[in-house]
Amino acid sequence: MATKRKTKKDTPDIANFEDSTQQLESLIETLEDEETTLEHALQAFEEGVKITRSLQKSLQEAEQRVSLLLEKNGKPEAVDFEAAEDDE
Repeated sequence: MATKRKTKKDTPDIANFEDSTQQLESLIETLEDEETTLEHALQAFEEGVKITRSLQKSLQEAEQRVSLLLEKNGKPEAVDFEAAEDDE
């Protein structure tokens, strides 16, 4: 049975993640603006939910990649964050 190989397309895109967070911040400003109409606020909220879900998925994928990188001998190994920084 063939396994699916990860391609660059399958990995989270840091620039896209940053762009999405900036879009989300802009939508938040729109929602906080007292001049925003209800219809526009609902559209901004809907778009914000879509972006948030996408960002959550990207974060979950990044966490999975980190977990795989920290595995030793096929078993996950807990690594103290401060100790990991000292190794660099």
